[in-house]
Amino acid sequence: MPRLALEFHLKFMQHAQYLAYNPGITPKEGGLPGLSVLKNVISSINLFGIIAVVGALAVSALVWAWGHHSGGHQAEANGKKGTVVAAGCALLLGAANGIVAFFSAMGTQVH
Repeated sequence: MPRLALEFHLKFMQHAQYLAYNPGITPKEGGLPGLSVLKNVISSINLFGIIAVVGALAVSALVWAWGHHSGGHQAEANGKKGTVVAAGCALLLGAANGIVAFFSAMGTQVH
């Protein structure tokens, strides 16, 4: 291969390698029509989930207390499980934005 062709080939490969690591694509706020509506829908679903979790937590705590005071070991165990599951769901629903932001920031550091 002539020297000029080899230099061109090397520069082309360096440029292709750079584009593979950084294609220049970043998320754009407001790039799609209806994005604000989608954000409102997701926020409403999150709120509905939190309200449902509060109800589930209350019912599970009542089952736990009823099982404990009536001697129903199975009901007590199910109440405990329901309470832990509801608390975990509340944690995940409340931290959803932070979790997504964390992993999105981690994703920008992958090379």
